[in-house]
Amino acid sequence: MAIFDAIIEERIAAAYRRGEFDGLPGTGRPQSLDDDLLVPEERRAAYRVLKNAGFVPPEVLQLRELREIETQLTQTLDKPSLKRLQARWLALNAALEATLGRPLQVPQSYRLAVAERLAGAPDPSTSSSGATAHD
Repeated sequence: MAIFDAIIEERIAAAYRRGEFDGLPGTGRPQSLDDDLLVPEERRAAYRVLKNAGFVPPEVLQLRELREIETQLTQTLDKPSLKRLQARWLALNAALEATLGRPLQVPQSYRLAVAERLAGAPDPSTSSSGATAHD
């Protein structure tokens, strides 16, 4: 791998010498860290270092597991399995909110859809009455 790294570094240095990086959008401005919105501000720099080193923060793993469970919830018909998935989803969601120190920033419509699915209520988008639940 070291030889590939050396080749890449040389090509980047040659492009830099030729001026290929001059005038790129964002030149001279700080990097945007907007991709870390779920990470508390005081942890962002440390998490960025970990990310660049190939490590994944626990919150990211929890979010991935939440998404996996949500997918399984839409595909599970077995009542005991559904209840087990619902309990796991609620526990992970609560743990993630506690870790972050604030509720997840999730759109209200999505929260309603997940809550209705967890409660076993029919999907409002397929309902013929058009009625939806409200918080």
